[in-house]
Amino acid sequence: MSSILIADDEKEIVELIDFYMKNNGYTTYSAFSGREALEIFEKEQLDLIILDIMMPQLDGKEVLKKIREKDNVPVIFLSAKGEDIDKIDGLFLGADDYLSKPFNPMELIARVNALLRRSDIVNNKQNENTITSGYLLLDQTACKLYRDNSELQLTSFEYKLIRFFMKNKNKVFTKGQLYEAAWGECYLGDERIIMVYISKLREKIEVNPKEPKFIKTIRGLGYIFEGN
Repeated sequence: MSSILIADDEKEIVELIDFYMKNNGYTTYSAFSGREALEIFEKEQLDLIILDIMMPQLDGKEVLKKIREKDNVPVIFLSAKGEDIDKIDGLFLGADDYLSKPFNPMELIARVNALLRRSDIVNNKQNENTITSGYLLLDQTACKLYRDNSELQLTSFEYKLIRFFMKNKNKVFTKGQLYEAAWGECYLGDERIIMVYISKLREKIEVNPKEPKFIKTIRGLGYIFEGN
């Protein structure tokens, strides 16, 4: 069941949208100011946001800027203004759709359904190419690793090594197996190579490299990547 935030300073508008959304099986949250909308956004897992442009405290444009710093959740802008500049501004800031007041509730439902279907397709495609574990996200398409949404700079060998670890979580591997997985060559017996790169990876992905939570040493056997 998808969750939708309805943010508008007009109570009647919020109640109208809320009625139609619930009748179509959606879970809803209501906000009557920009700040309240951001508070709900920070606390709840939302699938779509219906956001009025003109609101007290923070207007819809400012709210959208802050949302886009953290999330790509679909956003539909509402506005009583019919000027093209509002539509252009909203879409430029990252809104996915725009509807002028007064609007037909059934048209809004149709747009919500369409955006959620599109979002599901995109998310499913992304999930096929990404691996996550805690605050780590591996994008296999772009060959990039992110820690708390910040890209980490990895060498080619480091990337191949962390990709192998994250694709084979909670399994113990010898240094030889890790070398062959990352280099694609037969293990030559120099354990120091793997030890050096394990140390470098820990420096980049661990909060405390001396007490690693992800890449752990299994004495006498090798290494394991612990993750969910």
